[in-house]
Amino acid sequence: MSSYSKMEKVKLRLDKYLWSIRLFKSRTIASEACEKGRVKLKEESCKASRNVAVGDEYEVRTPNKKWVIKVNGLLHNRVQYAEAVNFYTDLTPIEELNRIKFEAAVFHTGKRLSKSGRPTKKNKRDLDDFLEI
Repeated sequence: MSSYSKMEKVKLRLDKYLWSIRLFKSRTIASEACEKGRVKLKEESCKASRNVAVGDEYEVRTPNKKWVIKVNGLLHNRVQYAEAVNFYTDLTPIEELNRIKFEAAVFHTGKRLSKSGRPTKKNKRDLDDFLEI
């Protein structure tokens, strides 16, 4: 392994890191978030090409959550979620987590809950039988 390839492995772009730890679905979306100022280090917006270092703390706004993460290790490839969570520490404030829980409880997807809403065929037959008596 040449010294150039060793240096290459030490450097890791911010957009690639955010994609590999599964905060964003694609690397393109991660780099767009950086361009739009949704990724910050010490209150300053970061470019997608910025090198990530162990110990950095980033504020990342995704459509669903405002993350605060601390880099524990560099992850160059996308891996399973269970492995990816080992490469960062989630420092998201408790207020943000409570807001997400509240919105999840209030938000309605349009899909009806099980066993509520329109009756099934069996329910309708039972109701018809009851009304005929």
